[in-house]
Amino acid sequence: MAMSSFITMKLAKLAILILTLLGATAFVFPREWFFPRDYVADSDQFLLEVVAKGLVHPWSMVFLPDGRMLVSERTGQLRVVTQQGNISASISGVPEVYARGQGGLLGLALDPHFTKNRKIYFSFSEPEKDLSGTAVASAELTESGLQHVKVIFRQHPKVKGSAHYGSRLVFAPDGTLFITMGDRLDYSEQAQSLSDHLGKVVRINTDGSTPSDNPFVRTEGAQPEIWSYGHRNMQGAALNPVTGVLWTQEHGPRGGDEINIDKAGKNYGWPHACYGSHYSGIDIPDDHASRGFEEPTYYWTPSIAPSGMVFYTGAAFPQWQHTLFVGALGGEQLVRLELDGDKVVREEKLLTNLGTRIRDVVQGPDGFLYLLTDEENGHLLRLVPSQNKVGD
Repeated sequence: MAMSSFITMKLAKLAILILTLLGATAFVFPREWFFPRDYVADSDQFLLEVVAKGLVHPWSMVFLPDGRMLVSERTGQLRVVTQQGNISASISGVPEVYARGQGGLLGLALDPHFTKNRKIYFSFSEPEKDLSGTAVASAELTESGLQHVKVIFRQHPKVKGSAHYGSRLVFAPDGTLFITMGDRLDYSEQAQSLSDHLGKVVRINTDGSTPSDNPFVRTEGAQPEIWSYGHRNMQGAALNPVTGVLWTQEHGPRGGDEINIDKAGKNYGWPHACYGSHYSGIDIPDDHASRGFEEPTYYWTPSIAPSGMVFYTGAAFPQWQHTLFVGALGGEQLVRLELDGDKVVREEKLLTNLGTRIRDVVQGPDGFLYLLTDEENGHLLRLVPSQNKVGD
């Protein structure tokens, strides 16, 4: 045990002894008073810095042109965070969200022409009596809050429950918007149906209309926004900067977390094919291709519960260029995947000593990696090269 940890433990015991003698044992010290979180990098390639703390279950972040970050909190707040760690008051104009379970204010994206129109897009679980569903809204970000808020997409149908909303937003090179949808947990069979949006990737125009070249636009009974189907719960998505093609990742049940190259009109198998098993322990067939399903590009068994993902293209870490980073919730780590074209050839586990869920990972304009931790006291962290600590 390090000497500093030994001393803090002794101080904690001494404080408790003093309070006991004073008859004040009902007072509870916050754990962090004596056991502050130790954000020590587990690699000599980088340093890990705390940019900000005090975010409540942050879910997604995007960089504004001036270097500040727009961050969503699952509880329904939208905030701006500076590089100095200042967190704004909650931005007004966010509609009511169903902030229960996995629901709340979720994915974020900036309009490709943000510098001209100040438009943002955000996904959220939208309530309707005792039902809820994933929705996406556009709005103008102003100094006085969100203006001209408009819901441009609503998942059909809304259902009961508070799980598997999906909700990552990614712009395609042609300016259309991809939205990942979860199967809402208790409705997994609907992931195979084209008549609804559960367990699908959808693609829309920024005004909410349907692109004319979507794969099921002319399929009778199909929801025209559907791009791909047979998904479980996609909480990560990113555009491959080399090919311009969408990659998604989704949670398996007991094992079988997947990374997929998401193609128009393709069926990815859930719940009839998976490299995991049901929560009941019943096996799920893993023969995707023979049954007409797309094989995952990569999968994890046991599960790591993957969340945000990003292709790294920055100059700060040249050794990491053209690799894929994935945050892990259950796995409490940052995963780096080396690629050879569209194949994953090596996995490296980073930040395994943090002991906290990593919800999102984003590349900053400075080439550093920024992470959000999924906690009541959520942190925004920054990975910088070990020889280039910010502030030196």
